[in-house]
Amino acid sequence: MEQTTQQTDLVKTEQTDFDKEFHPNIVALVCNWCTYTAADLAGVTRLKYPAEIRMIRLMCTGMIDPRFIVESFLRGADGVFIGGCHPGDCHYINGNLKARLRIGGLKALLQGMGIEPQRLALHWIGASEGTEFQKQVKDFVEGIRELGPSGFGVYDSI
Repeated sequence: MEQTTQQTDLVKTEQTDFDKEFHPNIVALVCNWCTYTAADLAGVTRLKYPAEIRMIRLMCTGMIDPRFIVESFLRGADGVFIGGCHPGDCHYINGNLKARLRIGGLKALLQGMGIEPQRLALHWIGASEGTEFQKQVKDFVEGIRELGPSGFGVYDSI
């Protein structure tokens, strides 16, 4: 958890007086075997996706502790994108299904805290789906831009 907290500390994008457009701070927690590989494929094939994404590679989405997500919002993230293997393709058998259950419950908790559930997204993106990664990330960032800043950053360290 300490390493992930240190990584989320690096997420906040500085805005200058010259740059008045809203650039959301997005934390992306991605599976090493599928979504991270798809992101790498997107980069290698020069597909463009928003720079607001700050990716944290995990071995499996099943190991995501809900505290990582809550902590990201408390530290100023405007959205959290989670990308994992397709159901049935998890390298750890059913880690992605565990993540799906946790995320469903966490959305209800976040809504109770005053955070729109649309600020948390879970997508299944396979290793060979670089264009799907690009599309999902673009759509997510655009959705967060429409929602505007979360205004929830209690700690000002992202």
